[in-house]
Amino acid sequence: MITIAAPREPEPETRVALVPETVMALTRAGHRVLIETAAGIAAGHSDEDYRKAGADVVDGIPLAEVSILTHVTPLPASAISRLGEGAVTIGLMAPFTDERIAALTAARVTALACEKIPRTSRAQAMDVLSSQALAAGYRCVLEAAIRLPRFFPLAMTAAGTVPPAKVVVLGIGVAGLQAIATAKRLGATVAANDIRPSSAEEARSVGATFIDVGLDSAEGTGKGGYARSLGADAASRQQQALAPHIADADVLITTAGVPGKAAPRLATSDMIAAMRPGSVVVDMLAASGGNVEGSVAGSDVQLPSARGQGHITIVGLDTPPAQLAADASRLYAKNMQNMINLLIVDNEVQVDFDDDILAGAAITHQGSSRLEEPSPASTPPKGDAQ
Repeated sequence: MITIAAPREPEPETRVALVPETVMALTRAGHRVLIETAAGIAAGHSDEDYRKAGADVVDGIPLAEVSILTHVTPLPASAISRLGEGAVTIGLMAPFTDERIAALTAARVTALACEKIPRTSRAQAMDVLSSQALAAGYRCVLEAAIRLPRFFPLAMTAAGTVPPAKVVVLGIGVAGLQAIATAKRLGATVAANDIRPSSAEEARSVGATFIDVGLDSAEGTGKGGYARSLGADAASRQQQALAPHIADADVLITTAGVPGKAAPRLATSDMIAAMRPGSVVVDMLAASGGNVEGSVAGSDVQLPSARGQGHITIVGLDTPPAQLAADASRLYAKNMQNMINLLIVDNEVQVDFDDDILAGAAITHQGSSRLEEPSPASTPPKGDAQ
């Protein structure tokens, strides 16, 4: 019998790696599932919900007995050291610190990092970054809407007409597309930009006007269709082209990331200060360096407007999917279930590196690090995150 476990995540994380629905599927397949007490409370799942789904709810996960450990936040070295040799972990693992990699190799654990799952069509059902970006993009718009001192939609009343809010979204990956769609549903007019010119069609498909900043495909598009880091000259040209669009916006939402890199700087303090007083900026990447100069993860920052009395509010998000724990956990857990199904063959855990998904996701295996090994070439599915 294969033992699969999900621990209670450390605060302030609210998501859980397995939900009762996925637990039921795993237990019906003959596997033992361990859930730590209160692991799903913040996501809306009681211990009794897990018991009804067939899980054993325990006060602490006996890590030495676990075959597959699913998790959301990166595992600390203290937990890794208690895993049994040959165990498999699946979850978010970045940053790939020396301490964490050393602990994983010393424990001879196979660690599958969700950040490194190839962005192929076949891997979409396991793509944690995309499923969580969906939640993050939605959350960005809600954070802006509750802070903006005006309506998002057009309002035609006997007292006069209220024009719709103007929203600019930077980064047209999964999060950006969801932000565009959510802002449109709230009635705003939306313009968007991405350094990959090919994303213009995707922006228009969800109702945004594409802001063309004059970059050619080679400057903005990297291997496999991912966004790439811009050179200093191209980045400067991008900022100059975006500046008037940002100054005219009521809301700026930034979601642009480059895999394996710090978040690119898209807007300077001067660009933000040129916005109208009362405008709102939401930086989804504040925790990884920030697209916006001056954003602080987990905090609101007030920047004086250069256009008169008043200020612009810069909202630095930390882990936006954790603010939507119920649905973000549901999506994450389904990603975990699909990864587990890929690992289990003939009722045994088999890490087959002929499989491009497992080969791409593995960062350690049998006492060795695989971080230096290149991931298999992949083509991102339409609308994938930067």
